[in-house]
Amino acid sequence: MSGLPLTYRYICAFWLPLASTWVMMAVEGPYLAAIIARLPSPTENLAAFGVAFSFAIIIEAPVIMLMAASTALVRSYASYLALRRFAYGLSIALTLIQAVAVLPPVFPWIGETLVGLPPEVSRLAHQGLALMLPWPIAIGYRRFRQGLLIRHNLTRRVALGTLLRLTTMTVTALAAAQVAGLHGIHVAALALSVGVVVEAAASRLMTRELVARLRHRASDNGREPTPTLRSIVHFYVPLGMTSVLGMAVQPVVTFFMGQGRFPLESLAVLPVVHGLTFVFRALGLSFQEVGIALLGEHTEHYRQLRTFAAWLAVAAAGGMGLIVYTPLATVWFQEISGLSPELTQFTLLPARILVWIPAGSVWISFQRSVLVHGRDTRAITRASALEVLGVVTVLAVTVQTLSWVGAVGAATAIVIGRLIGTLSLIAPVARVTRRAPRPDLVRTPSSTTIG
Repeated sequence: MSGLPLTYRYICAFWLPLASTWVMMAVEGPYLAAIIARLPSPTENLAAFGVAFSFAIIIEAPVIMLMAASTALVRSYASYLALRRFAYGLSIALTLIQAVAVLPPVFPWIGETLVGLPPEVSRLAHQGLALMLPWPIAIGYRRFRQGLLIRHNLTRRVALGTLLRLTTMTVTALAAAQVAGLHGIHVAALALSVGVVVEAAASRLMTRELVARLRHRASDNGREPTPTLRSIVHFYVPLGMTSVLGMAVQPVVTFFMGQGRFPLESLAVLPVVHGLTFVFRALGLSFQEVGIALLGEHTEHYRQLRTFAAWLAVAAAGGMGLIVYTPLATVWFQEISGLSPELTQFTLLPARILVWIPAGSVWISFQRSVLVHGRDTRAITRASALEVLGVVTVLAVTVQTLSWVGAVGAATAIVIGRLIGTLSLIAPVARVTRRAPRPDLVRTPSSTTIG
């Protein structure tokens, strides 16, 4: 589609299945938190779920960008094989790291000594993380495969796989909740693990024809140049570090909240607030691969995508604001999420502070798509490092120096950190777009409008 005019209708049709995928994934957290809240010892299990989920996310963070890498790099069977070897090796290594983390001598030291969790919360979080051991390899596999689908404009299949994951997770959670002796954290961790394994298997089935097509094209065209491991590492390591830095915010926030005022309440509401925020952040997170796939060979579709992203940012922030600044907040946190009236009131202020995060997610996803397309992945890593530094600095000031409530200090730090990260990408994005040829000088195969 390079060189062809791009309509907002086509962008929307391409983006909607990916957005629905992320929204479905975003629903997982609140849904499982609602189940935990209705089982025995909800406060301890909600806190343990937040901790275990945070650790699982940071461990599997390096594979998150495999979808973007697959979308950008897999253009031939040779590049498919090279990136597949890299993806498999990375996923297996992260699974081994998580296996070490859940060893009995290791996690209690992390949970109780390093993070400062109460012993019961640490014990439950340890068990939850052990049940989520399949996460790194399953998520790495399916994100690599889903990048192939996006590259070939099959975004609806991505959404179908996630729908299957959500359905499997629901069935598993409802069945496990009936088993005597299982705590809420056990139910949630089992549901998440079974869901991602099923989605990984579905992604393999959905991409078989694409792989066969790449293999057939390679046999027709003769030997193709094989990307080197060095070139893949040079491209991917900054992206992987970006995910690690981004996901590291969660454990850092958990640590500071454990040291602040009302630590147990802050830890209990964190997964619920994060779940609501993620529902609207999902609209932006889904836009990164859209930008990579649709920018065009010479970024000739930059203006259309930028305008679409701007309106999407307004809609995402407005949607969350409609909930947290109206009586719908009580409906969401108390009736749907199952929080007590006291925890619901505790949740309102941090949730209202975080209302700007969905808009920031849209914009930074668009910025990153431009930079990945332009192969300037190091700028993304620098911005993420600055964002994490901003979060840590604000947390240190608000929680430790000013003695704010942990959840309020965390929400403030996350918003300021995202603002720093977004502003730091303005200049690199401008450099990439200036390097590209002017759209009116790009020769196009026809004047047919896409969409």
